[in-house]
Amino acid sequence: QGPDRPQEVSYTDIKVIGNGSFGVVYQARLIDSQEMVAIKKVLQDKRFKNRELQIMRKLDHCNIVRLRFFFYSSGEKKDEVYLNLVLDFVPETVYRVARHFNKAKSIIPIIYVKVYMYQLFRSLAYIHSQGVCHRDIKPQNLLVDPETAILKLCDFGSAKQLIRGEPNVSYICSRYYRAPELIFGATDYTANIDIWSAGCVLAELLLGQPIFPGDSGVDQLVLGTPTREQIREMNPNYTEFKFPQIKAHPWTKVFKPRTPPEAIALCSRLLEYTPASRPALTPSSTSCASPTHDCPAVETCPCCFNFSTTELSIQPQLNSTLIPPHARSHSAASAHVSLHLNCTPPDRDQNWPPQSRSIVFISGGRDTLGAVCGHEKV
Repeated sequence: QGPDRPQEVSYTDIKVIGNGSFGVVYQARLIDSQEMVAIKKVLQDKRFKNRELQIMRKLDHCNIVRLRFFFYSSGEKKDEVYLNLVLDFVPETVYRVARHFNKAKSIIPIIYVKVYMYQLFRSLAYIHSQGVCHRDIKPQNLLVDPETAILKLCDFGSAKQLIRGEPNVSYICSRYYRAPELIFGATDYTANIDIWSAGCVLAELLLGQPIFPGDSGVDQLVLGTPTREQIREMNPNYTEFKFPQIKAHPWTKVFKPRTPPEAIALCSRLLEYTPASRPALTPSSTSCASPTHDCPAVETCPCCFNFSTTELSIQPQLNSTLIPPHARSHSAASAHVSLHLNCTPPDRDQNWPPQSRSIVFISGGRDTLGAVCGHEKV
């Protein structure tokens, strides 16, 4: 935000915590503040446009991992330059949390599905309002603090500011979460591809496994053979293609018997073949905003309702739905509020979820500035 200000930052205790085609991610400790950070080191390949820094500098949201600093470093080879993004460190991912339950032969309690999806929808509503499409929504890119259940969207390496009429590459997004228009090779897609991916994440949390785990789009035919009109909306070049005629599988048969019907209904709305038929995302999609719903928050949940002025201006007609009466005094304003959440991370306690403990968040405008869990700052 604002002009660059050179700043000397020293860090220690460096260790590799992730790597991939993008580069390497390190965990480190800032010497001055003793805070843990993540450093994403990416080779600047002249053949490809790197938009990640440009996009991350304009984003400011409590459900998006924050860019703290950035710097460039030289590689071992001549003319090799690396971009280093210093980011907030968040210890877990929704993928690993889900895998924990899977190994225990259970699924994530619906409470956590609601809270995670609520925050994912909130982050997507914000970036889409800024014209940014993430293009790689998947559980691995949803960081979560197991102490607070706060989720942060990360990895904007594939993200792009979409401009109407400007073509985009279709080979984008990870396999299990690719919208059908991408599989059809569309290049004029919209941010609705993120909405499809979010639907895949929701379905995966409910099922305990990916809903479309195959190598091709044939898996998506569980929704039935798309109509000619649906194909035209995805990519008009495929209207003459002969698809196998498959009857849609009832959504109630896709999920386990005890899956809440409202969760199944939401999946069916998000996983629509026609991109324009997918709903515009707002946090209210999860029904978590209602104080009568069984959310982890006992009274108020600042990590859910600390809407910024920017967010409240996206669809102002929905504000009365988004913010329950007990939280309206906290939205876009400073406040101290109490929240009761399960605080033990799943990898520390097999008896998940543990007993609730009180967490006090200090919520200020856009960002949650800090939290105290017991006597430890988190």
